[in-house]
Amino acid sequence: MTKTDTTDAGPPPGAPAPRGRTRSGLGRALLGAAGIAAFLTLWEAVPRLGLVSDRYLPPATEVLGVLAQRATTPGFWAAVGDTLHGWALGLAIAFAAAVVLGFTLGALPRVRAFTTSTVDFLRPIPSVALIPLAVLLYGTDIRSTLLLVVYACFWLIYIQVLYGVADVDPVAEQTARSYGLGRLARIRYVVWPTTLPYLMTGLRLAAAVALILSITAQLIIGTPGIGQEIAIAQSSNAVAYVYALIVATGILGVLINMGVRVLERRVLRWHTSVRGEATA
Repeated sequence: MTKTDTTDAGPPPGAPAPRGRTRSGLGRALLGAAGIAAFLTLWEAVPRLGLVSDRYLPPATEVLGVLAQRATTPGFWAAVGDTLHGWALGLAIAFAAAVVLGFTLGALPRVRAFTTSTVDFLRPIPSVALIPLAVLLYGTDIRSTLLLVVYACFWLIYIQVLYGVADVDPVAEQTARSYGLGRLARIRYVVWPTTLPYLMTGLRLAAAVALILSITAQLIIGTPGIGQEIAIAQSSNAVAYVYALIVATGILGVLINMGVRVLERRVLRWHTSVRGEATA
């Protein structure tokens, strides 16, 4: 092996990350921690200095103390579990439906053109506009939450799948045909790798929207979860607990986003965007 070959081969598997990359990741983590500390300091100072009454904005230490206390109770974790259940189930249903329909219609240009006007009509309808329908059909059952989550997340993923299928290189498609690959084989080896980055983008966006709509449905409709707990705390004038639940929702959103990002990097480790991010 020549010297040039050794250079192009890159570090061996399991080798430690370059020092520059480690420092860059550490710097981002320190900046993030500093931002959180500054936000909490400002939050603590505003009610303490009397700029806003603590009846409407309790200090950060009080809210975090209430959150820590409630985190030791089974009811709190039951609410978190109900929220995650609605989030995960709704996202899974939307993902499966969007992938199946996206690949099916994307492979049939005439059918896709036939359904374009219907998609353009349905996609802009906000999910919250379906709340009266959800209450009429399912009341406070979890199916009301699923209706809102699935409707919103489906379009986010479906449109990305269509973009991915449309982005397939015609030369690669014709080459696969010339080698005698059938429809399923072309989907697996040509269409799927091209669509996967688009699909993961849609999943990342839908994961955040699914959490938002799960909380919204619980808050307005009254299905079990963190949103319902927020509504009960607000009606009981437990202001600190309301903020504690909001903070818990934010933490949950950050964890979900981190999880999806890790999944995206694993699934797309071969893609140039992820490799470029890793070497940045």
